[in-house]
Amino acid sequence: MGSRNYDFAMGIGGEAGQGIATPGDILARIFVRRGLHLNTYNAYQSIIRGGHIFLVVRVSDEELYSHGDSMDLLLCLNQDTMDRHLGLMGRGSRVVYNGDNIKPGDAQEGAHLCPLPVGELTNSRNRLMQNTVAVGSIISLMGLDFSILEDSLRLRFARQGESVVEENVRVARAGYDYAESNFEPFPKAAPMGSTPQAVWSGNEALAMGGAAAGVKFYAAYPMSPSTGVLHWMAQNARNLGIMVRQVEDEVGVANMTIGAAHTGVRAMCATSGGGFALMTEAVGSAAMMEIPVVFIDVQRAGPSTGVPTKTEQGDLWQVLGASQGDFERFIVAPKDALDAFNTVPELFNLVDKAQCPGIVISDLLISEGRFSFDPADVDMQPQIDRGDIIMEPSDTDGYKRYADTENGISPRALPGLEGYVHVVATDEHDEDSVLISDEFTNPHKRRKMVEKRARKFQGIVKAVAPPAIEGPADADVTLIGWGSSYGVIKEAIGQLADKGVTANQLPIKWIVPFNGEAVVDIVSKCKRTIVVENNYSGQFFRYMRSETGLNVDGHIRKYDGEPFMPHHIVDGVLELMAGKTTCYVPYQEVMV
Repeated sequence: MGSRNYDFAMGIGGEAGQGIATPGDILARIFVRRGLHLNTYNAYQSIIRGGHIFLVVRVSDEELYSHGDSMDLLLCLNQDTMDRHLGLMGRGSRVVYNGDNIKPGDAQEGAHLCPLPVGELTNSRNRLMQNTVAVGSIISLMGLDFSILEDSLRLRFARQGESVVEENVRVARAGYDYAESNFEPFPKAAPMGSTPQAVWSGNEALAMGGAAAGVKFYAAYPMSPSTGVLHWMAQNARNLGIMVRQVEDEVGVANMTIGAAHTGVRAMCATSGGGFALMTEAVGSAAMMEIPVVFIDVQRAGPSTGVPTKTEQGDLWQVLGASQGDFERFIVAPKDALDAFNTVPELFNLVDKAQCPGIVISDLLISEGRFSFDPADVDMQPQIDRGDIIMEPSDTDGYKRYADTENGISPRALPGLEGYVHVVATDEHDEDSVLISDEFTNPHKRRKMVEKRARKFQGIVKAVAPPAIEGPADADVTLIGWGSSYGVIKEAIGQLADKGVTANQLPIKWIVPFNGEAVVDIVSKCKRTIVVENNYSGQFFRYMRSETGLNVDGHIRKYDGEPFMPHHIVDGVLELMAGKTTCYVPYQEVMV
């Protein structure tokens, strides 16, 4: 990963309604404009007011793959945050808080307490002004010039009028000056990076990937943590020519999206596990009618309502078994936000070619996290392949919508095209699209159609990149993960190297089609294998074993609603290598 000359993390804590997002957004904008890399994680509750909210913002001069293990600065917006997190702040850290109403406890030796006389500095009854004062003091502690913050504040509050802008600048200046006179700044100032960055969430990346892929219809019912996709689509729909519909429930969402896809436009919808459960019959109908469509499942902690604002990798078996019967579907688990963006156009090309549904399986960690990215890495004009689609009318009769071709893919005509009249329904059919149950249930035609649909995937697996080892080939340990575990495993590998343990990882992105031969070839050569996943039962391990027959040497699992941090994986590897356990479950002790 390369050495980090600068690696700084701060935690901002309070309760819902205290405006925690605003200082986080202001600081994030400052960091990425300086060319620094950013990774954030927001631990929040599913209530409008109250509850403990904790935002972690980490910045570095090198690319970041997780929100890290520790904090250099803690901003307490209420007493609860101080009580929860002060004990985690070590030597050299700074703890910023409103000295008027927050009382610190016993800090660790070497931790700097930085109380702000907010009432005196703001001369305002607006409770949220403490946030602006605090941001001013943080900028001072980080060794940055106030003008950088002033520019960001003017941009952030411009729509609210000049008086609001000036008030926030004045209050931030007071916090900045007070910190400069009363607190010791960090020894190393925040540097300039090489290239200014931009910021997005994983949900925004998924939505932008859809726009780049040519999506013209998007439907959703708001369900955290997938709602950010709907927000981006609704905000940009008019400019991009996308029809966006907020539908009454997820059953309607799925059927409306399939209906739009049937007309020939690229169509997409997103939900979380509970909503996807309602969509599953529609997924099967898209398979039977051979309509290309993309579903997104942003996982949260279940079952049922579960913990709606927490992360988990618990929906894998649901998407594998979505709807009844045997049918072909793509399932892909992006490893990060940029990968999510690139995956959506790739998946649309595949579902268009194979004329079947595709599922993106993300989770809260990716979708609601905010990350820096280089705009130059975002290609809004990817290659588009609509597959075997008929565009021109014909005066010939006898169109076979479901023709039994060698590769199982039948030429697809859009509805209403002259000369290509056909029936599309959820019943089984013959090549001519006549429903076989309308004449009699013909076993020969049924068998032929099942086999025709199955043949689509016999060749399509070659279009999907096989998984590959990242890291030294002769490593002591190979960590196997899927989806969002990629980044935290990558950082853990660096920490393990510092402890004398060489590790590599096998990240799995494509769940279906699953390249079992490549996985067997790779894993059979590994010295020790450990599967890392954010669920209780080892869903991915059980799936991998069913596809390959492989066993592994150990497991690291987490299912408390919070994501892995690098040291969780490091501790697990060391425990497993010492023979103390075969399944390590870390205890979440920080940053929640």
